[in-house]
Amino acid sequence: MKFAVVDKTNKQVNEIELSDAIFGIEPNESALHAVVVNYLANQRQGTQSTLTRGEVRGGGKKPWRQKGTGRARQGSTRSPQWYHGGVALGPKPRSYRYVLNKKLRRLAMKSAFSAKVIDNDLIVLNTFAMNEYKTSEVAAVLKALGADKKALIVLPENDSFVVRSARNIPGVKTAQINTLNVYDILNANKLIIIEDAVAKLEEVYA
Repeated sequence: MKFAVVDKTNKQVNEIELSDAIFGIEPNESALHAVVVNYLANQRQGTQSTLTRGEVRGGGKKPWRQKGTGRARQGSTRSPQWYHGGVALGPKPRSYRYVLNKKLRRLAMKSAFSAKVIDNDLIVLNTFAMNEYKTSEVAAVLKALGADKKALIVLPENDSFVVRSARNIPGVKTAQINTLNVYDILNANKLIIIEDAVAKLEEVYA
């Protein structure tokens, strides 16, 4: 498909041919859902922990004798039903990580790109070159492009001037082809891809 390439002032400078295999498919919602849930699960640290009755300090002495008091039998003051007792079946450190197959992840990535095209939330920028660290310059470009809320900027290679200038702006993220993920694409209101990055993108996913 033909797609407009704009400059920093949002004026069209030329056109680019986008691959239908990446930007023109019918988005698969189930694949998108599965990959987003997987991404969020893998972000979990899983460090939550509670003390069991064996880990709580104290409770070595039997509170009262087994029989004859009229009260329920108790062996420890650190059982779960006691104040200051251990937690029964509480969370323990664990890993929430699991792996999805490559075919599903590729389908989800293509679906995410195609969804941005369908929603008119894709912007192909001819260049984003900068020669100094200046957050205000990035903010001005995003405002001109109508992407001053939440935006994801896809760079062809690591550009410290752009990355460090953009990271102070709330809601704005930068990424390269090898660091892209479906969650960030869907979470951004506008997806901005530098023209030189399109060829690398199609080389990886086409």
